[in-house]
Amino acid sequence: MDADTALPSLAAKPKTNDPPPPRRPLSLAARAALATGFVLAAFLGVVGLTLTRTNADSSLKGLQDRLQNFVVAYLAGTEVGRSGKVLLPDTPPDPSFSRPGSGLYAVAIGDGGYKWESPSAIGRDFGFLRPLAPGEGEFVGPVDTRMGRLYYYIYGVALDTSEKKSVHLTFMVAQTEDQLEGRNAVFRRSLVFWLASLGVMLILLQMLLLRWSLTPLRKVANEMSRVERGEREHLGDQYPLELTGLTERINAFIDSEREQRVRTRNTLADLAHSLKTPLAVIRSSLESAIAESALRDPVLEQVRKMDELVAYQLARAATSGRQTFATTAIPIASHAEDLVQSLEKVYAAKNVLCEFDIDDNASFYGEQGDLLELMGNLLENAFKWARHRVLLVVKMRPVAGRQRPGLWLSVEDDGPGVDDDKIETVLQRGVRGDERVQGHGIGLSIVQDIIRAYGGELLVDRSPEFNGARFSVKFPPV
Repeated sequence: MDADTALPSLAAKPKTNDPPPPRRPLSLAARAALATGFVLAAFLGVVGLTLTRTNADSSLKGLQDRLQNFVVAYLAGTEVGRSGKVLLPDTPPDPSFSRPGSGLYAVAIGDGGYKWESPSAIGRDFGFLRPLAPGEGEFVGPVDTRMGRLYYYIYGVALDTSEKKSVHLTFMVAQTEDQLEGRNAVFRRSLVFWLASLGVMLILLQMLLLRWSLTPLRKVANEMSRVERGEREHLGDQYPLELTGLTERINAFIDSEREQRVRTRNTLADLAHSLKTPLAVIRSSLESAIAESALRDPVLEQVRKMDELVAYQLARAATSGRQTFATTAIPIASHAEDLVQSLEKVYAAKNVLCEFDIDDNASFYGEQGDLLELMGNLLENAFKWARHRVLLVVKMRPVAGRQRPGLWLSVEDDGPGVDDDKIETVLQRGVRGDERVQGHGIGLSIVQDIIRAYGGELLVDRSPEFNGARFSVKFPPV
């Protein structure tokens, strides 16, 4: 029989206007990673800007020194003839001066409209050039010209002739800005690459260090999950000093919860024995009293009700309910077999056959007594009403992100079933489906109390397999 058809589908929940649940806070690892990322990005950004600016200033100073050296080189090779004719060196200090349009230009102007241009400067407009007094020098740029933006160094000089006359010259060496910007762009690309690589390496290192630092916290969470699943009794004791106080208090809380639960159950058991004995004595005394006594029957009826009420309230109070720290995961199959074997002996005259459809890993997270009380009442109710067949279905429903899976449990029989209009009545305490059937009518009420204590749900409908009653229990994942 398919488990999905064996269990009733849940009704769709009505839509509400409730606000969406608050967003889950970021984990410690995510918070540290984001903070580190922002700080690292800001730090590397400042470093990048500082290095870029420093490189730009250094490149500009290097360009000034380079242009000044070219002027000095030209001056060193310049001669003045007896007639005052200026002779510049045939070999330039850099081959770019001989290549037209190279972006590196040399120009000299002097007295009487003298002008000299390097081959690279032929056809170019240097109308902005002005003469300087001897000994004066300037580094200018960038300036906008028809040739583009230029940086140039200009220097004034007076050259003596053999006739003790002076020839005034002004030398200028210029270079286009794109050459300087090209070198700066190469530096910026290289800087961005290396800073980005360094940032990625630092983030990866930070993540590794963070993962190592948070290992004790992950260990606490893992051991807490194992305690909740009942796989271990306490948290371990091998933790850093900062977590030792926390783990010790958690272990103390676990022990306190378990001890309190045991004390409560023991107290209730003692109360049960204390109340049962006086009630039994009263009933026995009344039953042996004179039959003609007018008080005999009313008092017996009240004693019977007291007995049922005590049994119900004690069973209800003894229910442990959902436990955060389960002692162990209780396998269902073995306990179900023991219960069915006992019931088959009790109802041997009816020749009832009970079939199982139980997952291999089906387990109950709670008290064994609650599981036995729950299955025992449901199975006994099915045996009581069944003609010949009973089916027990148990399926686990794991949910991602939950420590404990959900549990589906249903008991079906081939009896007369429960009409829809009688379901609420049958589930009331003290009500029996048929007064001719023996019982106090509190079994299903105890079942409901146990289910509610564990946050579950009880559904009653028709069995699609046997057309009798089907009692289905759903425990949500935790």
